[in-house]
Amino acid sequence: MKGKVYLVGAGPGKPDLITVRGLNILKEADVVIYDYLVDRSLLEYAKDGAQLLCCDKLGKPSPFSYKETLYIDKGRGKERYSNGFLVHQDKINSLIIKKAKEGKKVARLKNGDPTIFSRCSQELKALTKEKIEFEIVPGVTSASAASAFSGIPLTDRRFASSCVFVTGHEEPIKKESLLNWESIAKIGTIVLYMAVENLDEIVSRLLGAGKDENTPVAIVENASLITQRILIGTLKDIAQKAKEQSLKPPAIVIVGKVVNPVRDRSPSGDRKLVSAKCISNGVKLEKEFNWLKKNKRILFTGLSQERFFIRGTYFYLPLIKIEPLDDYKEFDNYLKDIRNFDWIVFVSRYAVEYFFKRLSAISYDSRILAGIKIAAIGNSTKNRLLGFGIIADLLPQKESSEGLVREFKNLDIRGKRIFLPRSDISDKGLEKAFKRLGAKITTSFAYRNVIPKDLPDLDLNTFDEIMFTSPSTVRNFKKKYKKVPKNVKVRCIGKVTLREAKRCRLL
Repeated sequence: MKGKVYLVGAGPGKPDLITVRGLNILKEADVVIYDYLVDRSLLEYAKDGAQLLCCDKLGKPSPFSYKETLYIDKGRGKERYSNGFLVHQDKINSLIIKKAKEGKKVARLKNGDPTIFSRCSQELKALTKEKIEFEIVPGVTSASAASAFSGIPLTDRRFASSCVFVTGHEEPIKKESLLNWESIAKIGTIVLYMAVENLDEIVSRLLGAGKDENTPVAIVENASLITQRILIGTLKDIAQKAKEQSLKPPAIVIVGKVVNPVRDRSPSGDRKLVSAKCISNGVKLEKEFNWLKKNKRILFTGLSQERFFIRGTYFYLPLIKIEPLDDYKEFDNYLKDIRNFDWIVFVSRYAVEYFFKRLSAISYDSRILAGIKIAAIGNSTKNRLLGFGIIADLLPQKESSEGLVREFKNLDIRGKRIFLPRSDISDKGLEKAFKRLGAKITTSFAYRNVIPKDLPDLDLNTFDEIMFTSPSTVRNFKKKYKKVPKNVKVRCIGKVTLREAKRCRLL
């Protein structure tokens, strides 16, 4: 039987901007065919064994060794577009059809919204011709993200009651343009996709169509991402400014009074490109509504899930990555004898996850833990245990190794046998503390803690605070970013992390 294809909008870049429906489909798919601009962390939600197929030569391999990543080779007739999407559409169509005909559940993961400047019709035509069932799942388009993450509304009853989305780069094989610049120039707000590389030409077209050269313009690069930048100008100077500041795709250009700059009062009168924290002080609506600029900006370096309704805006940049071990022989042997222990102490949700994965691998389940007491270092670890039907017997008031030891001091654990599954680089302080309390402690590696590849280059001055969650986040930050700017506050979770930050001279 033929499979089914879902064309899913992955959103503008920030991975959690995918819709709930899109994410649920992604989790069920046998095959995920994704654009290179799609954030790779979204692929973590694909089920084990799913094929992850990148349809762009510029795409990078999947970080998951148990999943396949395929590249579509460079072929004849391929064109390069200013959004960086280097494709041969016929090959993509053939791949989608091939997988569907194999009876696979196919998720075609497209950047932004599938129906807005994403060559959706070519894929739909191919699917229709082959009588393959499909559905389209809308996504957050880049224009919406650029507006929301800059505080510049695309419509405003005072300045613009209409808005138009315009491609800045039509198909090269077209004989005639479908863009009527005279009509476009009359629209209240003009939003340009894929326009940075052709900005000179587009500005000329708009000016030639009668648009005032003093019409305000904003360019939002990498909308919604931690690397977002914004440039403010007017039609007469925006192209030159974009070249001076080396703006690159993906970027959205917003043209119209909604941007609404006023006279820059700086001594030099020079509006420079800056991050979302310190955008030009001459933008009225941006000044009023840019929540990224107003909120305290915190760079969070750990793996904890994003929390909401807390003060400040958190930018999640995990500086650690969790991977399985190459060899679990030693760990599995301890699990086979797990009934010999009185306590199991879990110091992270990943210890819980890999413990139960290996328990299942040796054909055991949670029943083998009957009579063994369980300790969890904090709420996330406790909640992960609940997912396996286990209620922790001990949970410290303070979520740290120190808090855990403090709770155990209230118990008599002399001679008690404790099993501690941990990462390959965990600090041995907890192990030593248990030994001082008279316990017989056994530790074993359950997973690896490594530095992620391809960490972005950042202007750290755009943050108010950097939060380190473990000694490994400190060390990996030091390797990649070297030092913390003087004007940025450092906060550490736990005394061990604080000591490491001091040792690395980040404080």
